[in-house]
Amino acid sequence: MKGFKDFLMRGNLVEIATGLIIATAFAAVVTAFTNFLLEAIGKVTGGKNFDFDKLEIFGFKTVGPFLTALVAFVIMAAVVYFGVIKPYQAMRERFVAKEEETTAEDIELLREIRDELRAGRGKI
Repeated sequence: MKGFKDFLMRGNLVEIATGLIIATAFAAVVTAFTNFLLEAIGKVTGGKNFDFDKLEIFGFKTVGPFLTALVAFVIMAAVVYFGVIKPYQAMRERFVAKEEETTAEDIELLREIRDELRAGRGKI
């Protein structure tokens, strides 16, 4: 039982579970927003979405559902990019200190030796 308790209390498991719960809630919001935009597009075009009954291109009747899925994907991708990725990147640049480039003394010494050897070759 101790091993199982340690597994459950591991920090990563709790973080993953929290992320999954938040992602599920966020997915519901994005889906509702996408449905809203598709309904708005439908009002402009005269249908609920692109699943028009008479839409046939080269005899294919599945063009409408494909267009609906494609537009839904683009809307969801835009919401995730502009609602999550861009703000996260901006926050990270603002609050996370950039790591300074630190090199070990032996690497710096090796670089100096390399530079001296390169400089010495040109004199011969």
